[in-house]
Amino acid sequence: MTPCIHTGSMDIYRSPDTRVIQPSILYFGTPVVLITTRTPDGTTNITPMSSAWALANRVVIGLAGGGQGLANLQRERECVLNLAGEGLAEAVERMAPTTGRTPVPAWKRATGYRHEADKFALAGLHAVPSLEVAAPRIAECPLQLEARLLLAVERPLDAWRDGAGGYVMAELEVLRVHAHDDVTVRGTQHIAPGRYRPLFYLFRHYVGCGARLGRTFKAEV
Repeated sequence: MTPCIHTGSMDIYRSPDTRVIQPSILYFGTPVVLITTRTPDGTTNITPMSSAWALANRVVIGLAGGGQGLANLQRERECVLNLAGEGLAEAVERMAPTTGRTPVPAWKRATGYRHEADKFALAGLHAVPSLEVAAPRIAECPLQLEARLLLAVERPLDAWRDGAGGYVMAELEVLRVHAHDDVTVRGTQHIAPGRYRPLFYLFRHYVGCGARLGRTFKAEV
């Protein structure tokens, strides 16, 4: 039990009990992004991922090495970041154990992955043309960000699965943002926080965003 900390005669705080743990993964809650990229034969690959953060018009993503989506991104230097909504959890999971790479990398095959050439059909999703990049957007995703690759940094990772080839940190510049009309504030350029319901990946579980808890002083709507 953590001892009481006395900070004044009227202010007594008991810290919650904690313990040191070693979780197998650190997906502490980020939005699910479906990355569409063009393959060498002109078809489209969809890469589900959940390691992304944004600042201004930049998005930084992290991808495991050896995947088809990463190879496409590094070759074509462009993609679409399709942000999945809460209603797409089942579609995302249908794609989760698949890869566009053939033959399937050994570490993925050992984990249960299989090759899938047409992930749109598998997930029941629909492609729509982009304006600035060759890869199509995913119509069902409430936000679709056309982007180009600015920087890719390859990094080894001793804790990663055997043969996975480390990971890549990629910085992307967003060129166009497409938003479903029903998640925007009419007459503005803003997303309506109360209507945009992203799908989150939390310690390998799909969750919604829950109830609104307030807004920052910099909020525009």
